[in-house]
Amino acid sequence: MTAGFATTPDGLLLPLAVLVPFAGVLAGLAFGDRNTARVASVTILAGLGIAGAIAAAQLQSGAALVYLLGGWQPPLGIALRADGLSVVMMATSAIVVLFVAAYARADFAGPSRAAFAFWTLVPALLGALNLVFLAADLFTLYVGLELLTFAAVPLVSLDGRPGTLRAALRYLVYALAGSLFYLAGAVLVYASCGTLDIALLAERATPGPAIWVAAALMTAGLAAKTALFPLHFWLPPAHAGAPAAASALLSALVIKGSFFLVVRLWFDALPGIPGATAAQALATLGAAAILVGSVVALRQTRLKLAIAYSTIAQVGYLFLLFPLAFDAETGRLAAGVALAGGMMQVVSHATAKAAMFMSAGLLYACLGHDRIDGLAGAARALPVTVGAFALAGISLMGLPPSGGFLAKWWLLSAAVATGQWWWAAVICVGGLLTAGYVMLVLARALQQPDEPLVLKAGIARRSELAALALAVLAATLGLLALLDVDAAAIAAGAPR
Repeated sequence: MTAGFATTPDGLLLPLAVLVPFAGVLAGLAFGDRNTARVASVTILAGLGIAGAIAAAQLQSGAALVYLLGGWQPPLGIALRADGLSVVMMATSAIVVLFVAAYARADFAGPSRAAFAFWTLVPALLGALNLVFLAADLFTLYVGLELLTFAAVPLVSLDGRPGTLRAALRYLVYALAGSLFYLAGAVLVYASCGTLDIALLAERATPGPAIWVAAALMTAGLAAKTALFPLHFWLPPAHAGAPAAASALLSALVIKGSFFLVVRLWFDALPGIPGATAAQALATLGAAAILVGSVVALRQTRLKLAIAYSTIAQVGYLFLLFPLAFDAETGRLAAGVALAGGMMQVVSHATAKAAMFMSAGLLYACLGHDRIDGLAGAARALPVTVGAFALAGISLMGLPPSGGFLAKWWLLSAAVATGQWWWAAVICVGGLLTAGYVMLVLARALQQPDEPLVLKAGIARRSELAALALAVLAATLGLLALLDVDAAAIAAGAPR
């Protein structure tokens, strides 16, 4: 994260990225349930425009955008900063939310309690994500995490069924426990360094028992929120039981917010604190997540549960970047190809997994179930939906020219360059296991049914096209490799 304690010319865009979505929430409440969807749609489009303006300004300047709230400089004041990683995450969130909202217009069309809650919570979720991506101190990040939690948990139980209420409660318990661990670590950091500003911490934090305990507490709390193995038990029932649009947002974006904080903590706030052993331990949990999540996904009989366990596996890849980014000479984590690979995995997984959950929702609506062994004939009846699922699966498997391929290629390149061949083996085995459960679903969908397939309901063309658009994006993100893109520069926050 670029250090700078003066508001930059385009810095005013940063508070707008947070305030506009929350203003949309208030406007939706004021205009009533009949207009909530319209207000949310306008808010989401405004959020996309602001994210685009921030990206353009940051790319043009080549440096971080900064806004000082009230003109006060850290450590007394609060700063918002947008570097290359912030821009990537904000753009990804804005795009995914836009297409999920287009998909959800059919599911949450008329005035109802569920529709009112959904269209109120989605802008709140976008605003909380933007705060997480822009906050420049550990306490403001905590506030963003809590806002994100309270926007995400109700999405799990929109239908009000007992099963989803239990899943939402379990999610809430894990999330709040993770927040308490994070906050306890932040208190220790403040007691040791006298500041919570990330740029100042990078200068002041020195290795010692208090900082080591603080880093461990915060990392553990964020790992629980990210559903890193073995703290993943809340995720399958929450993501599989929620409505498809909510599942898409939860899997694609919400868990990425807490992972983004791990990156900020390890790379920006405390880059010289964790050490090689901690990085290897974190990646070991990631490797376990890849293997366990993939094997369990292979054993599922329900499509949404298989996709949920796939999320656990794909999260594991994100944590492989930490030992691959460790510089043995300096003893610090360094931005480079490994970090770029991890962030590309974030983007490709967000687009692919959102498309998968949306496709699963369409299959459930048409067939009346999501049993994998009952998908025979689905490819002929719903070619666009199954095609979207297949394109998203290409990205998860890591086949070219997908974003998943580029992400895994960069991670493999870092593994080879640093001589850590065992992580390269995990990446390859994980890709094969992913191919197993994706191809299993597609094989069932391509089978001829024993009896003519009877569709329980029709689906909106807009919903199909929204899922397809995200799937195409995930399947073609790897074409960025054909451009003159400096991955290390993007990861360092100075794209060009």
